[in-house]
Amino acid sequence: MSFPDIAHTLGDNYGAMADGSPNIAERLPAEEGREASGSSTDGEDAGQGGVQVPHLSNSGSSLPNLPARESRHDMESEEGFTAKAYKRSSSPNSIMLGNRGAQYDKVGEDGISKMHKFSVYETASRFFLVGADVLDRKFRILKIDRTADTGDLNLAEDDIVYTKKEMNQLLNAVDDGNKSSGGLKLRSTTWGVLGFIRFTGDYYMLLITKRSQVAMIGGHYIYQIDGTELVSLSTPSSTRFKSDRHPDEARFVAILSNIDLSRSFYFSYSYDITHTLQHNISRERTSLLHDYLKPASMSFNGMFVWNQHLLQPAAQVLKNVYDWCLPIMHGFVDQATLSIYGRSVYITIIARRSRFFAGARFLKRGANDMGYVANDVETEQIVSEMLTTSFHAPGPKLYANPNYTSYVQHRGSIPLFWAQDSTGVTPKPDIELSLIDPFYGAAALHFDNLFERYGSPVFVINLVKARERTPRESILLREYTKAIEYLNQFLPAEKKILYKAWDMSRASKSRDQDVIGTLESIAEEVLRTTRFFHNGDSRDEESVKMQNGVARTNCIDCLDRTNAAQFVIGKLALGHQLHALGIISDTSIEYDTDAVNLFTHMYHDHGDTIAIQYGGSHLVNTMETYRKINQWTSHSRDMVESFKRYYNNSFLDGQRQEAYNLFLGNYKFTLGQPMLWDLSTDYYLHHSDPRAWSTKNRRSYTDWYEPSHLETRRMPALPHDDRLLVQIPLEFFDDYWLEYYRPLAVSSFQKIFSYRMNSTLRYIPFKSTQEGRYDLSPFRVRSGSEHETPEKARPDDDAILNNALHVQFRTPSHAEAVGMTSFSVASNPASSRPAPSKAQPEWPGTAYVDPLESAKVPDQGSKGAKSPKDKSAIAQWTLNQFVVNSLNPSVTSAEMDEYGRYISHPLNLPLVISSDAPPTPSLDLIGYIQSASADTLANWHSTDEDLADFLEFLDVGDDPLTVTDADTPKKRYKAYRQWLKGKSLFKQSRVDP
Repeated sequence: MSFPDIAHTLGDNYGAMADGSPNIAERLPAEEGREASGSSTDGEDAGQGGVQVPHLSNSGSSLPNLPARESRHDMESEEGFTAKAYKRSSSPNSIMLGNRGAQYDKVGEDGISKMHKFSVYETASRFFLVGADVLDRKFRILKIDRTADTGDLNLAEDDIVYTKKEMNQLLNAVDDGNKSSGGLKLRSTTWGVLGFIRFTGDYYMLLITKRSQVAMIGGHYIYQIDGTELVSLSTPSSTRFKSDRHPDEARFVAILSNIDLSRSFYFSYSYDITHTLQHNISRERTSLLHDYLKPASMSFNGMFVWNQHLLQPAAQVLKNVYDWCLPIMHGFVDQATLSIYGRSVYITIIARRSRFFAGARFLKRGANDMGYVANDVETEQIVSEMLTTSFHAPGPKLYANPNYTSYVQHRGSIPLFWAQDSTGVTPKPDIELSLIDPFYGAAALHFDNLFERYGSPVFVINLVKARERTPRESILLREYTKAIEYLNQFLPAEKKILYKAWDMSRASKSRDQDVIGTLESIAEEVLRTTRFFHNGDSRDEESVKMQNGVARTNCIDCLDRTNAAQFVIGKLALGHQLHALGIISDTSIEYDTDAVNLFTHMYHDHGDTIAIQYGGSHLVNTMETYRKINQWTSHSRDMVESFKRYYNNSFLDGQRQEAYNLFLGNYKFTLGQPMLWDLSTDYYLHHSDPRAWSTKNRRSYTDWYEPSHLETRRMPALPHDDRLLVQIPLEFFDDYWLEYYRPLAVSSFQKIFSYRMNSTLRYIPFKSTQEGRYDLSPFRVRSGSEHETPEKARPDDDAILNNALHVQFRTPSHAEAVGMTSFSVASNPASSRPAPSKAQPEWPGTAYVDPLESAKVPDQGSKGAKSPKDKSAIAQWTLNQFVVNSLNPSVTSAEMDEYGRYISHPLNLPLVISSDAPPTPSLDLIGYIQSASADTLANWHSTDEDLADFLEFLDVGDDPLTVTDADTPKKRYKAYRQWLKGKSLFKQSRVDP
């Protein structure tokens, strides 16, 4: 068969490799080299086969604006926000000759399987998804049939890995085979496929069109979704394959659009973000022990894969579904740099929201009969020193880098059957226990799941109210306490659930209770119990620490109080993590330091994001509220957020819940069944089918836990024979190098994520560091004046004198004071001031600044110079000079001459009793006599008023320190009279900034 015949056959029959017939790759030349030249195909948008999902861009983040913190969208990343299309070149048919003897790479050979960007091409009857690796050197292709029957998804996966030239020839062949029906056109470019979903008819394909980098762990990037597109897999209406649309299809699409996938949805190409760092490293080490030639497969945690429903149709027909579709996580991800004198420490916070029993605040409370609770969020903080990027240590010691630590916490609703009726207008509906279970089956399932995920023990921190006028939260307090007591009686003594109940709301309103102090004491007990994860060589038992157990925190909503408690626990864990990395000598960090301020901002963002997802508004009570600082400024903010939360819960939560149920697959359209919007309740969508209860074995009421879940976690040992690992390239186990360093790519520092990351360096006033008077340690407690930020407004020209004289003086040590001979700050103008003394001491870390030199008044004729507008500015400048000169005394040459004349003045001057001059008068006496002229002496006289004042001054009473009413009108008591009226005794002047 000639190649033109093959090309025409490709029009409708490409993908025959799925049926066992020869692959098109066998008919293409395999020679490497420069691709054929020609005009590139820009690709026209078909526009008829896709439905655009409306969404709100999250470029304007709803999180609080942090000082000097750039938005993720302010600076484009290395690869940009949108993917670049594969540039296909048209080639002459003369070079497209078959080559059956060519050899091609298979998927999985040499670690080839990961694709980082995709181009979607379409013909009249098919979609072609072309995937490329991070270097644009290896390509794969997936065929999607658009003519399949309604409800069927027909995908054909090609295991062959093509070069750029081979892929170009393949697409040209498809284009030639479809010339009669419009050829091959570029439909869109995408960073990945989220999956496939159908409502009443044909399937839709959900694509990621925009992304942004938010974190980097072990050289693997984590991305946030910034834009999506919903593409219909049905054929255009102008073709003969037109399908009938259900009248409610558009309504389902509109409901799905209520989920804004561009806010707080994350994915990664090469790092499993659905599991903790401890689990990922343990899994990789276990795989190395069993078979190091077979890397560990990606086994994602289905609890946190929010597009699991969209992945199921593809998983049924594809062998490698995760090669083409990306699992996404919903929650929060943030990363910042802690700079310690040049050492960089990355702090990463990852919050994973469970997709089970997910929903809005008042519509999802408590737990379902499967043990899943509402607002279930796992929060992990990873602290790593970036001496090396990857998870590996030299040696080679795979996944043994000792510079990685992590700590995990958990929050979730109280695991009982309770609800609140939100149909009324009250902002705080009554709490009702909808079902009384004497064996607490839901709580048993929930805690057994916690044992499975985190080990034992579980430390429960219950922060609900204990005393109320109208019992609401206290009802749950009593029932929850009974549940813990019941479950604990069947657990081993050392594995029992640790329970701590404390009315945090009442304590925060009391003046004699220290909320933060109490939380810190609880946090210390938690850290002693659960510990934290510290990676390292497992052959050294002291270098590896494993977290066993978890702290489970809850209040009534698991928002405000819970976030504050988790912050205090996380702050204490941060100190332990930094201590384990050798950064600090102690395990505690003080408040109001740059490190804690940065961590506070990250946790506020974390809490705000979780609160918006569940409650519809930001946090109402922040750490400032519980630390009892800025009460007046935070009070108005709390009121606004409370109103926003009430509005969202009353009017918008129903729409959000419908979107959650549709996207997560809780509701599936079935003919003859009620529509989603006609359901009076979604109770049966989130609970097990009662008809299936009879086929299941009832769980034991006493042995409610799995004993294997209580076993202590231990890190698997490293392979003893490292010589075999040396012969295998590192990219076989971990391909972080290409993703992070991007060899051969041209970029700039401003586009590299590591340089754009938020850091403690952004909170340091630059001018102060130039003057050498700012301690760069992020663990130093800052005063209020030191919390300067780069976005603070610059002072005007009138304040130039005040800013110039802003000099900080440090008390020298004893050794420095001994060698200090003189100071060289003079009070005279610069023209008459001598040069600074050579003996001026240089204090460590402090650059010498001449205050008067910096306070020099600008020249009136210089550009931009401005003289003080009033006398008060001049007086203030003089006052500042007085303070500076008082702290730095000095003697000029003119003052030295004057002092010499003073000490040489004769001490035995004769008493002048006549107008005759002495025989040898001094020059001073002659000058004084000549200065007093006859006219001046003639004008010397005293008035009666002056004499009266003088006599009054001489009239001193017996008790001169007592001021009587008769003394009040006297002139000498003028200032005293002003003081009695409330005025100051001294003249007021501007305060130095």
